[in-house]
Amino acid sequence: MPSVHKETFYNRSLERALKILCVFRADRQSLTLSQLSLLVDLPKATVLRLCSTLADYDFLGYDQQSKHYSLGLKLFELGSLVLSSFSFRRVASPNLTQLQAKSGKTVFLGILQDDELVYIDKKEDPGNYIKFGSQAGQHRQPHFGMLGQTLMASLPDSEVDRLLQKSPLTPLTKKTITDRKEFKSRLARISKQGFVVDGGEAIEGVTGVAAPIRNFTGKVVAALGVGFISSSEDSDGLKSIIKDVLGTAQTISQELGYLNGKRTLGPGKSK
Repeated sequence: MPSVHKETFYNRSLERALKILCVFRADRQSLTLSQLSLLVDLPKATVLRLCSTLADYDFLGYDQQSKHYSLGLKLFELGSLVLSSFSFRRVASPNLTQLQAKSGKTVFLGILQDDELVYIDKKEDPGNYIKFGSQAGQHRQPHFGMLGQTLMASLPDSEVDRLLQKSPLTPLTKKTITDRKEFKSRLARISKQGFVVDGGEAIEGVTGVAAPIRNFTGKVVAALGVGFISSSEDSDGLKSIIKDVLGTAQTISQELGYLNGKRTLGPGKSK
């Protein structure tokens, strides 16, 4: 089976490019074309073509004076995303589990990445026969539902306009806000009150409550939300869920270094 997979999908040029990237180490952070050619056992002309392409996409950097290649900023950017995602989920996950157990509802965690809403975690009761379709790793339009609106509420007007231009508002239910001016007013209210209640705007008959999560700088880095069948909770139940969502979002934010609305300089320090 592995050989069939390799024959069908294997890409030799990609393999060679990855080999070039993998030869860099802490003790050899910059290499000449000749050194790279020797290490990957490929002709200089081939290595030059591959390195030129990798440099065009910032996976490699090239110093004209020394004639040395080094790993590029794109790898640093991607590595930072991976690191922040892993460390963030590690902090958030137990809090999401506690919120799910307390509320009995489905809990979601999402971020804005590459102009899309990306679900990065989901906690649900395995015994509940009602399941929500959104899964960790799924991408949606940046303004989708409770998480998208929470995240967009933290952005400057110019960025909101850019995202709406790229991903126009579209009706999902009869309650979906499709007017840009009304949507931006909604974002302003979310920003002011610190949470959102989505009453069937994204999915018919489903209510969502979400709040922002901030890092030590005060920047909104994620949105935490709870989704449930609207008819399953009365006004008192909704108030309780809002309180629990806000409390969990605050706890995660504090564990990321954001404390009492102050920007912290490190553990035990703030200003």
